[in-house]
Amino acid sequence: MASSKKLVQIRAKRKRRVRGKLFGTAERPRLSVFRSARHIYVQAVADDVGQTIASASTMSRELRGSLSGMKKSEAAKKVGALLAQKLTARNVTAAVFDRGPFLYHGRVKALAEGAREAGLQF
Repeated sequence: MASSKKLVQIRAKRKRRVRGKLFGTAERPRLSVFRSARHIYVQAVADDVGQTIASASTMSRELRGSLSGMKKSEAAKKVGALLAQKLTARNVTAAVFDRGPFLYHGRVKALAEGAREAGLQF
């Protein structure tokens, strides 16, 4: 098994590779995902102005009480839907999905599907 230092290096290398190909604008922001062991976070970033347009997570006030007893992937789907709802309120209908160093699988995939089902295109 690889050491944790090696895994951190692999994750950093994958993040640079994925992030180098993506760029978000105010009309089509980059959805940056971070996943911890317990929570998932996503923010819509307009790289042209260096500003976060909207954000959502399992710690958000809107979702905090309704996520208890849910599986983590189900909670991630709700987080994606919440972010899509916030972006459509700002007249943003398209985005670029930045999975970061995480594989497009499990909770990251569930978040993307939740955002798509709520009307966001990417």
